[in-house]
Amino acid sequence: MHVELFIPCFVDQLFPQTAFNMVQILERAGCEVSYNTQQTCCGQPAYNAGFMEECAVVAGKFIKEFSGENYVVVPGGSCTGFVRNYYSKMFEGTDLEKQVTMKTPLFYEFTSFLTEILGIEDTGATLVGKAVYHDACGALRECGIKAAPRILLNKVRGLELIETEDAERCCGFGGTFSVKYEPVSMAMGEQKVLNAIKAGAQYIISTDLSCLMHLDGYIRHHQLLIQTLHIADVLVS
Repeated sequence: MHVELFIPCFVDQLFPQTAFNMVQILERAGCEVSYNTQQTCCGQPAYNAGFMEECAVVAGKFIKEFSGENYVVVPGGSCTGFVRNYYSKMFEGTDLEKQVTMKTPLFYEFTSFLTEILGIEDTGATLVGKAVYHDACGALRECGIKAAPRILLNKVRGLELIETEDAERCCGFGGTFSVKYEPVSMAMGEQKVLNAIKAGAQYIISTDLSCLMHLDGYIRHHQLLIQTLHIADVLVS
């Protein structure tokens, strides 16, 4: 199967190894992977900030950079959900409407692509320790992804996955929310980290590096003995 990659801005700039790990897993599964180096932002930050016209320009360029009927795999639910759920409204009645209607359903978050399209539940990974899983808002609420990451993590050898009451609770990042409402954002992140430690976890795992980046900032600042991991970095091991 030939698949295309979309690598979100912060993954490209700050966590490129996660993208390479995702590629490695896809290639092990028999996929032929391609990456258009001309791709840029999906436009979500501008949209969330209320700059609709500017967002449409960025999004229009973005959708043209993915061609044909290939699946597009993304290491995160936030951008995936934005493309899937908002592009059709943004480009309704425009020259790009037909292309958007055809292409956006082919955008898949990484774990849902593995389980739903490739039928993979076990990547052969090993990680010894205890972990909590954080349901990122973009993955859970925008894409409906809940089972796929847990199916994959429960097959990781040596890993004990702990379910917590606040698994579905927002970590407090929310993109521009963390800038506009910093005290609230930090308090939400603190609660998420401390609850994970209380549960006895050594790792916080999620599909979205935006959430993990936020939580890791708190962890590093307070020098806590817990680590954040993107699920691709777990499944490649």
